[in-house]
Order: sequence, then structure tokens, then C-alpha cells
Amino acid sequence: MTNPNSQTVCIMERSVMMKMKVNPFVFFVSAAVIVMFVVLGSVFTEPMRQFFNILQDSIISYFGWFYILAVAFFLFFIIWLYFSPYGSIKLGKDDDIPVFSNTSWFAMLFSAGMGIGLLFYSVAEPVQHFSNPPGATAPESIEAARQAINLTFFHWGLHAWAIYIIVGLSLAYFGYRHDLPLSIRSTLYPLIGDRIYGVTGNIVEVMAIFGTVFGVATSLGLGVLQINSGLNYLGVLPESTFNQIILIIGITLAATISVVSGLTRGIRILSEMNLGFGFVLMMFVILIGPTIFLLSSFVQGTGDYLQNLISLTFNTDAYQGIEWQKSWTMFFWGWWISWSPFVGMFIARISRGRTIKEFISGVLIVPTVVTFIWIVAFGNTALYIELFGSGGLVQVVSESVPISLFALLENLPLTVLTSTLATIVVATFFITSADSGSLVVCILATGGDPEPSVYQRVFWAFSQGAVAAVLLLTGGLAALQTAAVTTALPFSIIMLFMCWSLVKGLKASETGSSLKSSVFKNNGWKETKPYKWYEYLKDQYLT
Repeated sequence: MTNPNSQTVCIMERSVMMKMKVNPFVFFVSAAVIVMFVVLGSVFTEPMRQFFNILQDSIISYFGWFYILAVAFFLFFIIWLYFSPYGSIKLGKDDDIPVFSNTSWFAMLFSAGMGIGLLFYSVAEPVQHFSNPPGATAPESIEAARQAINLTFFHWGLHAWAIYIIVGLSLAYFGYRHDLPLSIRSTLYPLIGDRIYGVTGNIVEVMAIFGTVFGVATSLGLGVLQINSGLNYLGVLPESTFNQIILIIGITLAATISVVSGLTRGIRILSEMNLGFGFVLMMFVILIGPTIFLLSSFVQGTGDYLQNLISLTFNTDAYQGIEWQKSWTMFFWGWWISWSPFVGMFIARISRGRTIKEFISGVLIVPTVVTFIWIVAFGNTALYIELFGSGGLVQVVSESVPISLFALLENLPLTVLTSTLATIVVATFFITSADSGSLVVCILATGGDPEPSVYQRVFWAFSQGAVAAVLLLTGGLAALQTAAVTTALPFSIIMLFMCWSLVKGLKASETGSSLKSSVFKNNGWKETKPYKWYEYLKDQYLT
């Protein structure tokens, strides 16, 4: 016989959890680990710095080849999917239409997918490859300049967006086509069935949250380094760790306000704003800088990139050591993978009603071309100054990577105005990344609730800011790189299963059958209805 008092307590607990709209396991485990990280990083700064160095070296040494192989597979999988018969399937019901215009869609894609990182590295990476090229290339030579742009294109091109597509396409397909929750666990439904609602699904969501929080924190850390450099250049705020922490607090507050306002208002407006500011800055550099050289180098750089795509994709530097790979390719692949739950969830939410082919072409091609134009504008202008102008950027970048963008602008007219605009662009990209990331983490922590509570949005916005602050305290740029590489390792394995699951789900759609009845009929798993929170709470607390 059931104890009435026990049943009453369970019903009260259920009521509380319903109001919180939270998955207890996912939320509290994720929050506890992240809070513990913040506390330990704040108290034991030096031991944590040493730990990060050892961790990064171990992961790259033993699993670097896996990152290279996995990312190569993701790109070729997406290309196959584009040309497959599944391309005409809609991410939604057959009569769904896109919610956002193409302009707003592209603006949000670019802002969420690259944003701060591209501003940070568009000058610094080409200049660093130019001054210290891999292999036997002579430093600061014509060949080094050509190779520098080729490598920068490689790190910011098709591979990054292919990673985002894997997660975003899987989420949108299972969420909008088959009415599963818009949550990472749903992407594995064809493989594990209703077990996505149990411990296995919870663990997947926790890993996704870790990747998102630390991936976004990496970008926020880079952003605040660059903002502080810009403000220092303008004579407003000296460079120091303390000032960087203050900037994180202030901009996190702004991001929180944007998050609370919701996707269609705050994030959309900020995305269009920073894309507009960024476009103005880019066109200024192209028109005032060496325009003909930039146009010619864009054409040549794109050809070099396509010509060397296969060899670069599978390069592990097996015969010459991993030091260069550790600082560059391995870091970027880890960064993109750790960002993929966040960017994938975000682009899934804004892509309902588009076909698979439209989704892949829009997410893979358009942002890649825009990214290449940006890299040519800033990176090749910097290389032009080194090869044919006054030089000096190599020395500046070697001393301070965050100042690289402002050092470039110093070689062009209207320096104060463009540096101010650049600082604004970095700050708005910072806010966009933070508010988008906070919203995505909230959705994951609530099991797919598209409108999570204000309290959770505020909590996760400040959590990301706190993690970024701790990473800066415990090692700066090196710690940021380690965080990205570390959190990406387990999620890259999940992404491989995601590809397998997506193919099984698409085969179900091809036959016109229900996903559940078609895929799982022969597996003996019971059919599961779309995930509802009251069902979860009933299973967890009332049975």
C-alpha cells in the first residue's frame, strides 16, 4: 500500500520541478561541476595552470590523429548528404516555411559561428604563420605569405561549418520533422530509442553543456583580451587581468539583458547590428587598403585552398612533431567541436522550414565565402604591409596577439575612428556569442524547452562569464586553448554516432513511415511519444 505522506511529498516535488522547467540530473550535475571549476580555478590558480598544460599535451599527443580523422569524416559526410536523395527533405513539416529572411538568417549564422574568434585571429594568424611557418618554408618570404593565407583559410573554412552542420541538421531534423525535443539526446533516437530519456540521454546532455560553456568561454576570453587591447590603444583602459575581469562582468550583464529579451528580439537585432558594423569596417580596409592586391590574392588564395584541401585535411605532422599542430589545427578543430552544441542548436532553431540541401548550402558555402573575404581583407592587408610597406606587424603580434587588429588599423587613415568601431564590433560579437550560448545551454538543461525561464538564462550567462574569467586567471590564451580541446574530445565521439543516427532517421523518412515504427520495429524497443516534462517527472519521482 502506498504511503499517502510519501505520495504527497512526491507530488509537491513534481510541482516544484514543473515550475523550474529543468531536468534535475542535467542541470544540477552540470551546474555543480562548473561551479566547482570556478571555485578551484579562483583559489588554486597556479596548480590549475600546470594541470591545463599537462592535460593539453596529453590529449594532443594521444588523440590528435582522432581529431584530424573525425573532422575529415564530418566534411565528406556533409558533401555526400548534399548530393544524396535526402536533400529535398524539409527540416519540419512539408508545409513549413522559413521563419527568418535569408538576410537575417545569414547574419545570425555568421555571428554565432565565428564572431569574436575571427576578429581575434584574422590578422594575428596570417602574420604568425608568415613569421614562423611550418615545415621548411623560409620565414617572412613570398611563399610564407601565400602559405599563411592558405592555412588560415583551412582553419576557418569548410571544416568548421561542416562540424556545425552535423549538429544543427540532426537537431532540426529530429526536432521539427519528427517532433522530438530540440535537444542533443534526440539526435541519437534511432540508435538507442527511448533510452534517450534515461541516464544515457542525460549524460549526452551534460557533455553538450560542458562543451558549450567552455567553448563559448574560450571565445569570450579571446574577445575580452581584444577589447582590453582596443581600449588601451584608445587610452581608455590599461591592459591588465583585473580590467579584463571587469570587462567580462560588464559585457556579461549586457549579454544577460539580450538573452532575457529572447531570440527574435535581442539576438536578432544584435546579430544584424554587428554584421553591419563588421561589413563597414571590412569595406573600409578593402577600399582604403591595397584593393587590387586583395582582389587578386582572394582569387589565388581560394584556388590554393581548394587545390590543397585533401592534403591539409589529413595532415597530422607525424614525421616532424605535433608542436605546430597543437597550437593551430588541433586547437581549432577542438574549438569548433566544443562550439558545435551551441552553434548547432542555434542554427537549428533559426532554420525550421528549410530543406536539407538549402540548409547545407546556406550554412556551408555562404559563411565560408564571407569568412574568406574577411581574412583576405585583414590578413592580406597585414601581409602586404610586411612585404611591400613599412612592416612592424610581425614584432607587434609576437609581443601581443590581441593588439594585432589595432596595429593593422594604425597603418590606415582614420585610425582612432576605425579602432573605436573595431572595439564596438568585438563587443557586440561578444554579447551575441554570450547570449546565444546562454540560451542554448538553457534549452539543453530543460530537455528541449524552447522558452526557458529567465532565472536559468541569467544563471548560465553568468556561468559562462565566470568560466572565462577563471581561464584568463589560470593561463590566459593557453588555458583557453586547452579548455576547447579538452571538452571537444568526448563530444566528437557523440557526433560520429549522430551521423549514423541521422542516416537511419532519413531512411525512415524516405519510406514515408513514422520514425519510431520504421526504425525500431525490429529492435524490440517500445514506441515512445514526444518527450514531455510531466512524463519525465512522473517516471523519475512518482514511480
